Amino acid sequence: MTLPFDGAITKYLKDEAPDAIRKSILKADKNDISSKSYPYSEEMKKKEYEDRIARLQIELARMQADIRATGKRLAVVFEGRDAAGKGGTIKVISENLNPRACAHVALTKPTEREAHQWYFQRYIEWLPAGGEISLFDRSWYNRGIVEKVFGFCTEAQREHFFFQLPQFEGMLVDEGITLIKIWLSVDRAEQLKRFLDRERDPLKQWKLSQIDIDGLKKWDDYTAAIDDTLKRSHRAGAPWTVILSDDKMRARIAAIQTILGQIDYKGKDTAAIGTIDPLICGGPDLLHG
Repeated sequence: MTLPFDGAITKYLKDEAPDAIRKSILKADKNDISSKSYPYSEEMKKKEYEDRIARLQIELARMQADIRATGKRLAVVFEGRDAAGKGGTIKVISENLNPRACAHVALTKPTEREAHQWYFQRYIEWLPAGGEISLFDRSWYNRGIVEKVFGFCTEAQREHFFFQLPQFEGMLVDEGITLIKIWLSVDRAEQLKRFLDRERDPLKQWKLSQIDIDGLKKWDDYTAAIDDTLKRSHRAGAPWTVILSDDKMRARIAAIQTILGQIDYKGKDTAAIGTIDPLICGGPDLLHG
């Protein structure tokens, strides 16, 4: 089988990955969680996950019905390292919702024209109108993290972003948009394990990019940029919810619970929503144990 990028991820595992990461991946069983800091050693049982997701998706449908009926506006920002589970979480959230009023926003690299616009401008047209939901698969936070790590912006541009950020998000909230920001956090070993799965699966290879390959060697740079960004953008009115996503199933449940918990809607069943697991879901302090 031909591997994308000439098998660069497999080569990284063999030749450059830290020994502890390599050993953790090679000795792990299929359902084992590679991260040593994650509070669970195995993934949630599939039957339990399916039962809980089924109940939560009913609540999501009720929430959307109320949003459409009342004209509410909901914007959810999903951020996290590559392979943290952003796209998969959004898919589970939206799969039973009306796509005419629920947008999965995954913008590509800025065009030449967009690169010369006000930085926030291209995101504005994707914000929800009355009765709509927008789910951002990465967002304006690219400038704080990815662009910083790869030198795609100057330090002056990044500082200008942080200067304008509170005003931008403040205007969204002031306008009546419910803004929810979710950071999905994945351990280094688990991230590499997922990259290897993508490399070997013909149906998932499209998810890989050169940025993923180059980013393998920039874990510490990403960590510094993430810590700085969350510290400077976690505030009242627009706080971050951090979810440890080494187990995708637990993470998806926590993400949906987070969204449902921040919206009032007709017919809300708090028992069906359940209690968020504090071991994997909380504020930015969760990233540091």
